[in-house]
Amino acid sequence: MTDLAPDLVTALGAHDDEERTRVVVDTLAEAFADLMTSAPAAFRNKFRKMAAEPFAFYRGSAPLYYADVARLDDPWVDERTRRVWIQGDLHAENFGTYLDGDGVLVFDVNDFDEAYVAPWTWDLRRLVASVALLGWSKAFSDADIDALNAAYLRAYLGAVRSFSGGSGEQEFALTRRTTDGPIHHALQRSRESSRRALLDGLTEIEGEDRVFRAGPGVRRLDDDECAEVVAAYEAYLDTIPPAKRWPGPAYAVHDVVGRSGFGIGSAGLPAYNVLIEGPTEALDNDIVLSMKQAVRAAPSRVVDDPEIAASFHHHGHRTALSRRALQAHADRLLGWTEMRGVGYVVSELSPYENDLDWDDLTEPRELRDVLHHLGRATARAHCVSDADADQGLVTAQVEDAILAVVGDREDAFVEDLVAFGRGYAGVVRDDHRRFVEAFRADRVPGVSSTEESL
Repeated sequence: MTDLAPDLVTALGAHDDEERTRVVVDTLAEAFADLMTSAPAAFRNKFRKMAAEPFAFYRGSAPLYYADVARLDDPWVDERTRRVWIQGDLHAENFGTYLDGDGVLVFDVNDFDEAYVAPWTWDLRRLVASVALLGWSKAFSDADIDALNAAYLRAYLGAVRSFSGGSGEQEFALTRRTTDGPIHHALQRSRESSRRALLDGLTEIEGEDRVFRAGPGVRRLDDDECAEVVAAYEAYLDTIPPAKRWPGPAYAVHDVVGRSGFGIGSAGLPAYNVLIEGPTEALDNDIVLSMKQAVRAAPSRVVDDPEIAASFHHHGHRTALSRRALQAHADRLLGWTEMRGVGYVVSELSPYENDLDWDDLTEPRELRDVLHHLGRATARAHCVSDADADQGLVTAQVEDAILAVVGDREDAFVEDLVAFGRGYAGVVRDDHRRFVEAFRADRVPGVSSTEESL
């Protein structure tokens, strides 16, 4: 196989190692400047996690990926397919289980912090590069990695074809009844989870009600901040669709705390947990809501479309609408609010959310069926958004627009994206090295790597 990384780096506008290092550092510094200023320690922690290995770096550097793909000519994007609702951070680990609004356990795309309306191939290119990175970390051959990505892409196109001319994307779901293997096992693990266990881990009974336990990442609020959060919560209630609302007593607040200690993508973001009554008075039916500050979606930094940008009140609004667009039956508690002029996304902290354990998948044959399912799930997310989005941003039938642009060139399409995945994974591995070297040398402005040294 040909190593495409040097050619891609040249196409991305960098002609030597030092120039590419400046691109990496400057892009990340610009994208995260505000959060680095407000929470430098959290970003030092984020960057140290990104430094651990190339895939972690890839997960945490979505703005760099979008700065790159926006520079490339894409033969599979036209006027209709440049306006598709995408998940925005579609790497292999952003799929998992959830309990949908109809009470069915589903395996699907998750994490909609970066979701936006943008070219459809950006999701696919990000996914195949992530698979190439994971495959490399497992010492798969290039031929095996390419075969896995080809299986994903052909499954995607096959599902798109099956949705054309009907409403199949509305009915399609990866459930315990339609899956087997690792995905079925992940769904079964979620089924064995319980709300009682989640509540007992986060709360305790004090008097007649539950309250949050003290613990790492839990912060008690003073009266003024608590009042602000409760007011924001009450405003959020108006964003729940009437068809999904419970009777009023279900939303009574029992306790509120500040939260911290999130993963790579949410470093430094203010967040709160709100404990509410739930649909019954039974203590085991209390519900924990997460109210997390939303951030600017990485694709929005390179999509020059004022109509799209103007369609969202703030990033919390965008995140919630995106999830409703991309999931056929979203969380009935999903909504948004605002506090101090900043948007927050609100959703249930569910015991039924589980990620696929990729560490347990060690052979290419084990991943092939998984990638087939992920391709179908990606297609459903893209195709369902033209009908279910709350905003009229995607007006074309996505499946028809995709099939028109690909036409009878499926083999060429698959070959192009497979080659991109392999080549861009090489770029990422080199960028990871450049990032680590720059961070160790204190070349990343705003977060000195030595500030907390002994």
